Amino acid sequence: MPDRRFFQHTGPVSLADLAERAGFAVSDARPGDLMIETASPLSKAGREAISYLSDRRYLEDLKQTGAGAVFVGEKLAEHAPAGAVVILSAEPQAAWSRVAAVLHPVIGLSNTGFVHPDARLEDDVYLAPGVVVGQGARIGSGTRIGANTVIGPGVSIGRQCVIAANVTIEFALVGDRVQLAANAVIGSAGFGVAAGAGGLVDIPQLGRVILQDGVSVGAGTTIDRGAWDDTVIGENTKLDNQVQIGHNVVMGRNCVMAAHCGISGSVTFGDNVQCGGAVGIKDHVRIGNNVQLAARSGVMRDIEDGEIVGGSPAQPIKDWMREIAWVRNQIAAERDAKARQKDR
Repeated sequence: MPDRRFFQHTGPVSLADLAERAGFAVSDARPGDLMIETASPLSKAGREAISYLSDRRYLEDLKQTGAGAVFVGEKLAEHAPAGAVVILSAEPQAAWSRVAAVLHPVIGLSNTGFVHPDARLEDDVYLAPGVVVGQGARIGSGTRIGANTVIGPGVSIGRQCVIAANVTIEFALVGDRVQLAANAVIGSAGFGVAAGAGGLVDIPQLGRVILQDGVSVGAGTTIDRGAWDDTVIGENTKLDNQVQIGHNVVMGRNCVMAAHCGISGSVTFGDNVQCGGAVGIKDHVRIGNNVQLAARSGVMRDIEDGEIVGGSPAQPIKDWMREIAWVRNQIAAERDAKARQKDR
């Protein structure tokens, strides 16, 4: 269930009413009076949830889901469990996205002033001019917040944090002793779209960002909230300037990431990972403990514990260096051959 600190919950609502509000037809022969409370992935759905299947890779999740209702294409509908109301759709992910937006609209900033009366600040919190603190936010003692920073509704910030100017924090739980440099953006919507009949549909991002104790985030760095599960940055991890962390990334403790790295969604890091500048990692990759990624590495596969890799696509560092040496030797040999031919 999406966190009530950040998302409204408009349910429970009957499936028939939900169909009218979200613009879909219930194609199942059973009546649409099922009460729906949440939009959920197949693997986490209970009877009160509505879910979807758009990718055959998750067919087993469909067969085992406890969802009360499921959007699914006609060719895969036979695999839905007997207890679920099947909603045939040519665009199941887009249809589910519209439903999720109806069931869980975000809680936005109010116009009650710079610090909402429902916000709770402990002693010795410093707010510079222009700071906005939303409804239900919590800020721990000793925390310093720079000018024009926005703390969204429901955000929790621990003690002894240092947050610079023009930072935006939303849909996030921040630990103690966290440092956020200027213009960092924490908790914005992750990049998720689904194809619909009328064009691309934004997929609601219903998760959070969790920054554990001692995390440092550089200037201009962005960390997207999870699509459903949380984006997590582990204790004492240090991110440089202008790093992009996609939704559902889980990063371990004591990791270091240099500037301009781009991490796609659902990447999992172990502890003590070191990333050089401008590393790029594709989605759903696992990076093991104590891994080192050389600058500009393009990671397309899982990396096992303790590996040191470089290049694009990334490979063991010794293989990469041999490859570079071979290319240089070939270039040198061609240059020498041309010089000898010219001398003749």
